[in-house]
Amino acid sequence: MTVDELGEYGMDRMDDEEITGFLSARNMGVLGLPTAAEPYLLPMSYGFAGGRSLYFLYVVGADSRKADLSAGADNASFLVYSAETMFNWESVLLEGTLHELSTGKRAELEDAAIPGWRPELFQAASESEETLIYEFRIEEWAGVRHTGLPPGLAEDSGESA
Repeated sequence: MTVDELGEYGMDRMDDEEITGFLSARNMGVLGLPTAAEPYLLPMSYGFAGGRSLYFLYVVGADSRKADLSAGADNASFLVYSAETMFNWESVLLEGTLHELSTGKRAELEDAAIPGWRPELFQAASESEETLIYEFRIEEWAGVRHTGLPPGLAEDSGESA
């Protein structure tokens, strides 16, 4: 079924302002990088200062598959979602490109653009290991959500308006 067909069950599309608000309120998602076989998926924290870019901080060692795939990717996907209950969830899918930022560009970033929340392990490693910042330039985005009970279920449960 399409998103439009699922509208009668309570799903609706998010507009640009709602997507921006959603991205601003979150800090984790799933990055999808292309490979020859299947996408390479990994959870990532991100920074977002509005606009059409996200920022990822990579902790890299001598061999980083994530950095190698990012450097060679023509495009990438990023999914941010929140599922509070089975009747209250939102998701935003982003399509775009990844670019490693130079040291000069890194220094120009606003504090809000640098991923502030990271798992403690990566926070500690970033203090002693090499880090890179990648900009995810958003070319397309789409958001959907379902909030509340589906129309038929609310009526069947005996609730009144």
